Order: sequence, then structure tokens, then C-alpha cells
Amino acid sequence: MYAVVGCSECSHLWMIEGRSETTQCPRCGSRKAYERRKKFVETDDADHARDVRASMLANRQGEGEAFAKLDSFSKLERDVEDGVVDDEEYLEESGLDADELAAAGERDPRGSTDSGSKKEIVEQALADLERPTAEEVVDYAGERGVSAEYVREALEKLTRRGEVSESRGQYRRL
Repeated sequence: MYAVVGCSECSHLWMIEGRSETTQCPRCGSRKAYERRKKFVETDDADHARDVRASMLANRQGEGEAFAKLDSFSKLERDVEDGVVDDEEYLEESGLDADELAAAGERDPRGSTDSGSKKEIVEQALADLERPTAEEVVDYAGERGVSAEYVREALEKLTRRGEVSESRGQYRRL
């Protein structure tokens, strides 16, 4: 069951699914027993409840006539379900080559074949390697173009922040 209810404190309208003992206004937070809330409609159809609430909001804004000309939410959803333009079609219609753009997006502007920031590479090393030493993290990140100096500084910062622990020269993520 669905109900469109209103708040006597702030006049907010919202939809409730089911029936609980108390309800809380999502806007002002006032809590009341469900039975004491003003119910504008109670229905088994969620779409009908959405339409009633939308109509009431439109009337409050003085747009009741314009809203009356619109279809229901469920019909609008069905209309756009298959009618949405996908990214590739949009790009092609804009005069751009979608394949060329996809290839450009895959290239790393730093010239490295691995993606990710230096920090992400250090974090990935900690995730991929089981209890690595600093040298193992340096080697992993070095293969991806990250300097040993940066790796050591990053490990120190991650340890200070409590994101990583170091014990007997081995690191692990917390």
C-alpha cells in the first residue's frame, strides 16, 4: 500500500510505502503516528500515488493546468525507456569519431602504460602484494614509473595517517 501524506508543521508532501506506527517528515523531522498524518490518497498503485503527489505539488506552484496535460509517470518512463540516445550515437551526430575518442581516453598522457596516480599505484601495490617490504613496493611502483623516493614518502604518510601498518619491515593496509 502507498499513501501520499502531508506534514502539519511544514506542509511537505511525501509518499509512504507500507504502514508503520509512526512517520517522520523528511523535511522538518516531525514525528507523528501514521493515523494522525493527513493522508491525501491511499492506493495499491505506486504510480498513482506519485501522480497524485506530483499533481498536488504542481497545483501549489500554480502549474496545475500544465501538469494536467502531461502523461502519467509510468507512461513517461515507458516512452523514454528505449528512446534515450546512447553516447556513441550522440558523439557521431555531433561530428566526432567515437572510436577515436575512446582510443584517446585509453592513452595515458604521462606516457606510461599503467593508469592511475602515483598514490594509487602505491596503494595498489599494497593491495596486490601480501605483506610487502618497502623494497617490494618500490619495485612494484618503479615498474609503473613511480620513483623510489616518492614510494618511501607515500608509505610514511600512509603509516602516519593510520591507513597502513608497518611491522618488522612489512606493510599491510588497515
